[in-house]
Amino acid sequence: VQLVESGGELVQAGGSLRRPCAASGRTFSGYGMGWFRQAPGKEREFVASIRWSGGSTNYADFVKGRFTISRDNAKNTVYLQMNSLKPEDTAIYYCAASTYYSGGDYNKYNYWGQGTQVTVSS
Repeated sequence: VQLVESGGELVQAGGSLRRPCAASGRTFSGYGMGWFRQAPGKEREFVASIRWSGGSTNYADFVKGRFTISRDNAKNTVYLQMNSLKPEDTAIYYCAASTYYSGGDYNKYNYWGQGTQVTVSS
């Protein structure tokens, strides 16, 4: 399974970004997809997740009301819509896939994208 994210982006505070993550592989039948982020000097933290089937979602408190995760099953792609961005959202963002889980524990994700930089300027 491969997870391909789009390239790094720079945006001003208050702006928006839409981050796609395309999953591919010979037989991809994932259970859940998640987004995580890691800022310099900080631990990797959960941002949002979604189940492929049913589409139930989970969000970290610090993104509720600003970020939305969605999926396109036909394209095997998950999107992270980020609105009202703040400088503290600056981080490397990682897409992840799990064959059995769709929550916030990064240890339960089997596959990871390469990670891309999102920078929010003040």
